[in-house]
Amino acid sequence: MKVGFLQTSPLFGKKDGNINDATVTIQSLNADLLVLPELFNTGYQFTSREEVLALSERVPEGQTTRALVKLSKEKGMYLVAGLAERENGRCYNSAILTGPHGFIGCYRKLHLFYHEKQWFEPGNRDIEVYDIGKAKAGIMICFDWFFPEVARYLAIKGADIICHPANLVLPYCPQAMITRCIENRVFAVTANRIGTERRSEETLAFIGTSQIVGTKGEICYRASPDRDEAMVVEIDPAIARDKNITPMNHLFNDQQFQIIASVT
Repeated sequence: MKVGFLQTSPLFGKKDGNINDATVTIQSLNADLLVLPELFNTGYQFTSREEVLALSERVPEGQTTRALVKLSKEKGMYLVAGLAERENGRCYNSAILTGPHGFIGCYRKLHLFYHEKQWFEPGNRDIEVYDIGKAKAGIMICFDWFFPEVARYLAIKGADIICHPANLVLPYCPQAMITRCIENRVFAVTANRIGTERRSEETLAFIGTSQIVGTKGEICYRASPDRDEAMVVEIDPAIARDKNITPMNHLFNDQQFQIIASVT
C-alpha cells in the first residue's frame, strides 16, 4: 500500500489558491492514501470569530470537500485533509476523509490548542476507524498527539494507520509520534505545514518535519523543516495487525488497566 503526505505553506484566507496548489501536487502523485495538513485550505492564525465563520464550510456540502471528492474519484485514492467546519453556527477544527466513491467521514478535533479554544468547539462525535480497502485508518488532528489515549483508542478499534493532519509549532511531536506507533503497533502519517503566520502580535512558526512512521518506531521518511514537500512510501498494513511483542506478550491482552474517559 502506498501512503504519503503533503507538506504545504498555505496563504491565510486564500482558499481557492490553497486548494488549487494542493490539487496540482496530488495530480502528480501515485498513492492509495494521502494526508494533508490541518486547516490546509485556510491557514491557521484566525483573529476573530467572524473570520472563522467566513472561512469555515459545511461538510460535505462545502467547496473543499467537493474538490477533494472530485480529486479522490479522479485519482482513485483516499485523502485526509484538515479544514474549518461549520454546523449550526458552531465551528470545529475538523478533518475529512474522501475516497474513490465519494465522501466517507469527518473527525472533529478533540483537544484544542491555545487560541483554537477561542474559535472552535471541541469535537463532539465518536472517534471512528474507517475501512479504506487495503487498510483501516483512523484520524487525529495536531494537538491530539499530546494525549496518548487517542492513538490507543484508534488502535483498539482496529486502525492500521493513524492519519494526522497538523499545524505543529511545538518541537516534540515528531519524536512523540514514534512512541505512539511503538506503543500501539500502528503506522502514522503526520502531515504538517511550514512557514510563519503573523496576523496578531504573536508570530507562529511551523516546524514542518512531516513524517511517516512504522509500527516499531522506524522513520520511513521525515521531511525538511522549511520546504514544501510531497512524499509517498510503500508499507504493508498487515504488519500493524500483529500485536505480539514476544511469543508470550500481546499488546492489548496484557494491558492490566482500563482508561475511562468522560466529557463534562
